Amino acid sequence: MSDDPRRELADFLRTRRTRLRPQDIGLEPGPRRRVAGLRREELALLAGVSPDYYQRMEQGRDVRPSEQVLDALARALDFSADETRHLHGLAAAARHPAPVAHAYGPEEVPDTTLRLLHGMTSPALVVGRFLDVLAWNPLGGALLGDFSRLAQRERNLLALFLRPEAERACPDRAATVADLIGMLRTQVAADPRHPRAVELVGDLALRSDEFAALWALHDVMRPTRGHMRLNHPLVGELNLDWDAYPMPGNAGPALMVCTVPDGSLDARRLQVLAGLLKTP
Repeated sequence: MSDDPRRELADFLRTRRTRLRPQDIGLEPGPRRRVAGLRREELALLAGVSPDYYQRMEQGRDVRPSEQVLDALARALDFSADETRHLHGLAAAARHPAPVAHAYGPEEVPDTTLRLLHGMTSPALVVGRFLDVLAWNPLGGALLGDFSRLAQRERNLLALFLRPEAERACPDRAATVADLIGMLRTQVAADPRHPRAVELVGDLALRSDEFAALWALHDVMRPTRGHMRLNHPLVGELNLDWDAYPMPGNAGPALMVCTVPDGSLDARRLQVLAGLLKTP
């Protein structure tokens, strides 16, 4: 992971350019194309910028594109709303590439949030900005494992789903991992020099070839909501929707709550699981 936002911006643009096929935008692929995706000149033409200017952006040089240029690139590359937001964030950081000293303290969960968490009847977790599991209620722990058995640095949602044994517990594990990596990159982009971000990304890249390959794609996703399918050893398959609610007054941790439709088979299975937790 580069701590130079200009390099991050360059890598993000390059990966997005090479994934867009010429035929996707009405161009003939031609028999002698030597590069995957669009050429730099083609993208520059679509976005209405000079090829030399765009080339300097992809080279990580000191360029400061305007909001209009960024929007034009986003349209030419057919960006999603999350990708457009990410592009603007990277460009804003690239305009001020000098390191800024920060005092980083540990992420903490207020007592009021802990009381709310343990009073909830749905599975719930408090997840830090880099997907560290900071707190959980009994039903949340019953779904994903006993986090108390793990060292604090190992209590991470992404690390959990990257384990080989997660394949049996999560039939859609690969898609879940891809989503979580997209969320992590979105969070890391906001503060790439954060010690926990540097430590986590470096550790996962060394331990997991799957993580390293997906991280290199530069995919991004906002950590707001999603779907999770689990095979639980006690109650069988569970299909869960989750939503992440930012904690008031805190830009880091969020409350992640899993829900199911009332009266569904998943709801009955969750009730059985909750009952088993109360059984000695």
